[in-house]
Amino acid sequence: QVQLVESGGGLVQPGGSLRLSCTASGGGIYSMGWHRRPPGKQREFVASITTGDQTTDYADSVKGRFTISRDSAKNTIYLQMNSLRPEDTAVYYCNAVDYGIRTDWGQGTQVTVSS
Repeated sequence: QVQLVESGGGLVQPGGSLRLSCTASGGGIYSMGWHRRPPGKQREFVASITTGDQTTDYADSVKGRFTISRDSAKNTIYLQMNSLRPEDTAVYYCNAVDYGIRTDWGQGTQVTVSS
């Protein structure tokens, strides 16, 4: 079982930036990433990165604005969010998928983009 701890959420003005962090404890991780759940909506994919070849993937809604990265030594991923929009307001959840296709989730961190 992988334990995930997220940080970095908060309140930001439109056009601003935030950087989310997620640290994983445990091994055997194939990929890590971020999903989000906007208020009143379904959870949606945001970005992911594989631990092996660092392949990244992004939702169309965040391409060109968000960047996912990984620090392998710290077993930590980051989500740099730029040019934030009100529609980016959501609870952001970190996830990790291990080689047994088990998925673990963090507790979520709130991102609010005002107006």
